[in-house]
Amino acid sequence: MSNKDYYQILGVPKNASAEEIKKAYYKLAHKYHPDKGGDKEKMKEINEAYQILSDREKRSQYDKFGAAFGGGENNFNWSWGNFSSSDLDFDINDIDGIFGDLFGFGSKESKRKNIKKGNNIRIDIEVSLKDALKNMEKSFVLKKYITCERCQGSGAEPGTKKNQCFSCGGTGEVQEIKRTFLGSFTRWTICPECKGEGQKPEKNCNVCKGEGRVTGEETVNFTVPAGVDSNQMIKIRGKGETGKRNGQPGDLFVRILIKPDKIFQRRGDDLFISKEITVTQAILGDKIEIPLLEGGSAEIDLPAGIEANQVIKIPSKGMPRFSGFGRGDLHVRIIIKMPKRLTKKQKMLLDELRKEGL
Repeated sequence: MSNKDYYQILGVPKNASAEEIKKAYYKLAHKYHPDKGGDKEKMKEINEAYQILSDREKRSQYDKFGAAFGGGENNFNWSWGNFSSSDLDFDINDIDGIFGDLFGFGSKESKRKNIKKGNNIRIDIEVSLKDALKNMEKSFVLKKYITCERCQGSGAEPGTKKNQCFSCGGTGEVQEIKRTFLGSFTRWTICPECKGEGQKPEKNCNVCKGEGRVTGEETVNFTVPAGVDSNQMIKIRGKGETGKRNGQPGDLFVRILIKPDKIFQRRGDDLFISKEITVTQAILGDKIEIPLLEGGSAEIDLPAGIEANQVIKIPSKGMPRFSGFGRGDLHVRIIIKMPKRLTKKQKMLLDELRKEGL
């Protein structure tokens, strides 16, 4: 019969919380780990105490009857295995992630899909600012993995059958033993032989060698939506690389790059342009023509006495609103062009205006 005080071994009070017990255990494990020069017998004692106090039912029995209840060292089984002291370098907050990795959280079906799924592809295409005014059809050829025509993606030579995988017995999973600072753990993982299918071709396809896919070319057609902006990403589902053995294909991501325009500048859905006018136009006002991105022009009234850098807004002549309705505005910044040389007549007229107080 053991008379050990497990609370004293871990250095915690009897009313310690589960989190306090866990932290105390990891602190002692760092100190007494045999690979760090610690005491192996002391470490076994610490493990024994933690096994009892970390289990709610065993702890309750221990609190009532002591170690005599049968949950102590006589029934304790801890496998050290061969691992280095670096296995104990961890953050207490990472414990959930560690267990997730050890026990393979996640469905078997989702793991199978991830193994067989094809890679995503990302490409860049350049379009002009004017092209982005309306929906635009694009077509290009991608070199990537495509479905093998000979086996239609199955990976098996036509006319042959698939047999049960000898490694997993048709289950698609095999056991994997992993040694960690917590001991030896067994988990189920996807069978590396059949990639989770539970079957293997009797004879691999002569063309794709059992992959179910080959390198080839595919023409992809898609629409660039009106109003798209630079660096926007368009996702085309299922147009990435073909997956292995009829696995789910990846996706195609197209990044749009808008080429700079010589006349117009863009900020969101609005366009900006500069327009030069003469001094007399600024003083007296006028009707002027403003070019539009789609072609043609718009006539605007220039008010008398307009100042340099003043902005006139032309509604709904900007960019289409992406995935929305209407268009942004066109903003015209006025630049007053000052003459560098004047004729005698112009000087005389300006001199007369000056005498008039202008």
